Amino acid sequence: MARTGGIAVTVSGADPSTLAAALLALPVFDDELGARPSPRLAALDRQLGGHLVEAARAEKFSGKAGEQLLLTTVGRARAARLLLLGLGPRARADAWLAGGAEPLRVAFGKAARLARAGRLVAALPDLPHLDPAAAAAQARAAVEGALLGAYRFDRYRKEAARAGRPSALVVAVPGGAATSREVKAAVALARDLAAAVAWARDLVNLGPAECTPAALAQAAVRAGRAAGLQVKVRGPREIAALGMGMFQGVSRGSEEPARLVTLSWVPPGAAARRRPVVLVGKAITFDSGGLSLKPSDSMITMHTDMAGAAAVVAAMRVVATLRPPFPVHAVFGACENMPGGRAYKPSDVVTAHGGQTVEITNTDAEGRLVLGDVLSWAAQTWKPAALVDLATLTGACMVALGHTTAGVFGPDGPVVEAVLAAARRAGEDAWRLPLTESCAENLKSERADLKNSGDRMGSAIAAAHFLKRFTRDAPWAHVDIAGPSHAGREKGYLSSGGTGYGVRTLVELVRAWRAEPPARTARRRRPAGDARRDRGGRRGGRR
Repeated sequence: MARTGGIAVTVSGADPSTLAAALLALPVFDDELGARPSPRLAALDRQLGGHLVEAARAEKFSGKAGEQLLLTTVGRARAARLLLLGLGPRARADAWLAGGAEPLRVAFGKAARLARAGRLVAALPDLPHLDPAAAAAQARAAVEGALLGAYRFDRYRKEAARAGRPSALVVAVPGGAATSREVKAAVALARDLAAAVAWARDLVNLGPAECTPAALAQAAVRAGRAAGLQVKVRGPREIAALGMGMFQGVSRGSEEPARLVTLSWVPPGAAARRRPVVLVGKAITFDSGGLSLKPSDSMITMHTDMAGAAAVVAAMRVVATLRPPFPVHAVFGACENMPGGRAYKPSDVVTAHGGQTVEITNTDAEGRLVLGDVLSWAAQTWKPAALVDLATLTGACMVALGHTTAGVFGPDGPVVEAVLAAARRAGEDAWRLPLTESCAENLKSERADLKNSGDRMGSAIAAAHFLKRFTRDAPWAHVDIAGPSHAGREKGYLSSGGTGYGVRTLVELVRAWRAEPPARTARRRRPAGDARRDRGGRRGGRR
């Protein structure tokens, strides 16, 4: 039994109709309520005296994707209430299973919102030939969906929300797969992921007076040390010593001191010499726009501008439990972008890490400046096999892809493909956008090596080009999460506020990554005639 956020999680191979529950959540395909209901719906219908099928027909519930029907069983079944959740055509099940079983995650997120205090039984769909791998994918989606759907952020409420949430979750796995190693491992991973996503959501939902750069750094330190990671925090003097002029410029207008934070998983032995995966998160704890001040309405959600950093730290919590056979590092530069008396100004020229000069044309294009310095330093320090940044970077990406899909940029190669594949497996929407060369023209400056913003057209692509200038040709992908990092309302397993987007994708990226062999340490060859005898009289060194 595992426990996440006060919710105990177990797996059962029993018929779900035999399990006592406050709520039994039952996914239904659109062929299960025809003239002859499926066996398990027919069994439930008999328990309810024929009222299940009658109610479904009266409410025009047919099992279409997104439909739901909530019934009280008035004591005729082991569950006090029954929730039918439409999955749509059975023929599409293989496709959504390959994509991380996202419909199940959404369905059981809804169930957790409708559940009251007590036990929630989440019954997996009745699929023929359910092998352990498919059962594991469904069980993982069920646990993630239910635990994330039960999430609430009540820190600033005088009274917590009155609606209860499940105290226990039972995942009913058919076909004898409940005790399989694959299902057990999937449920454990889902529990860890849900806890990590909830941790990231909590940080993103904090007000900017609480989640300052120093407070964000301390939260990362606590999380990293609890997970057994190596953690280091650098302050303004060390940031200056590293030559991060763009980072310094952005942070100058705030009274809150900046922080550069690294968390590292380093495996023992020769594996420590493998080229690492490096995760970079944007960590602007509040973005006023600086002297290029945002309108008031645009500032309301700017406490969420550190969602990328929250995601990479949360992902590292899970990475520590996975113990991959290669190093993984996470890094973020945390600061506020404020219009104080020392704030950086349009027309300033700053010198970035590595020596490039940047003309400031818009102080509200600050995230790319901090990320540029951090990417350059990370690429130089660790020579990564994969360098991936997560950032709430541009409103233009939201205009292109909406509120639920992240934009992925990067040169052709294994890193961009790995990120997109990881997002599909995790059930997080992501779409690749082009690095159109013509949009790089936006960054040309008459006074410096480049400028930080230009024409509005293609500005999300131009921002990606800006970051690319600081990656030192490392294999790199940029994920713009401006849209999906925050939800305006509850939907599926998402609550309003921070979503924790990216945590699951980054964990999937690390899980699937195939490391290069450890770098060999070259032996220094002795000059000819310099061989020495060891104590046994043999030529050469120690054996």
